[in-house]
Amino acid sequence: MQTIPTPPPYSSLVALGDSFTEGMSDRQPDGSYRGWADLLAARMAPLNPDFRYANLAVRGKLIAQIVDEQVDVAAAMKADVVTLVGGLNDTLRPRCDMGRVKGLLTEAVERLAPSCGRLVLMRSPGRQGPVLERFRPRMEELFACVDDLAAKHDAVVVDLYGAPSLSDPRMWDVDRLHLTAEGHRRVAEAVWQALGHDAEDHEWHTPMAATPPPGWTARRVSDARFARRHLLPWIGRRLTGRSSGDGLPAKRPDLLPYTDPA
Repeated sequence: MQTIPTPPPYSSLVALGDSFTEGMSDRQPDGSYRGWADLLAARMAPLNPDFRYANLAVRGKLIAQIVDEQVDVAAAMKADVVTLVGGLNDTLRPRCDMGRVKGLLTEAVERLAPSCGRLVLMRSPGRQGPVLERFRPRMEELFACVDDLAAKHDAVVVDLYGAPSLSDPRMWDVDRLHLTAEGHRRVAEAVWQALGHDAEDHEWHTPMAATPPPGWTARRVSDARFARRHLLPWIGRRLTGRSSGDGLPAKRPDLLPYTDPA
């Protein structure tokens, strides 16, 4: 993971992306989602009394939608720190033009980099399991593009894909697509360190202690529940061109002072 010298207290953070940045499945008592970007903002806010935070992420967004709906809004905010994570939803579609995806990601970076103090990109985490294996070559092609863009535009890359802890199925919610609260906490720590702050958890990338695997019956029950509640609806949305984020607004559309709801 690339690091930079200890920074001055940042005055603003803008996060762009999809469900990963929105914070699914780190659910709060009121039913809303927290997630790594909110956790990062909560750490940054006490360091600067003028700190402000916006989160433009919306679940289900493809990279074209992120470019069309979020990039110009974020660029106009001229934040100290901008995080951009996108394109992974595209790689999970049955048909995916990786040339177009990489071109759109390049466009997003080229528009954001000149407008912010520090641009943060990520190699998204990927859990173990057969469902994602067929898409892994596309994911790795996307992450190679991320690395190239970061080198060209002096952006920070947070390598979550290479973190053993985040490939552990126990870090993922029952839908097998979104991180648990502990997973989001570790991502926030990774970004915090990548921005040059002293580590609060030196072992965020270290896997959790091994536990006995569930038995055959428990695995089959879990697989059936996952297919019924999550996989089949996901496939249905893919086939009909719908998205889980259709009609939803940005999580925090305005760059405003951050107050931790906790």
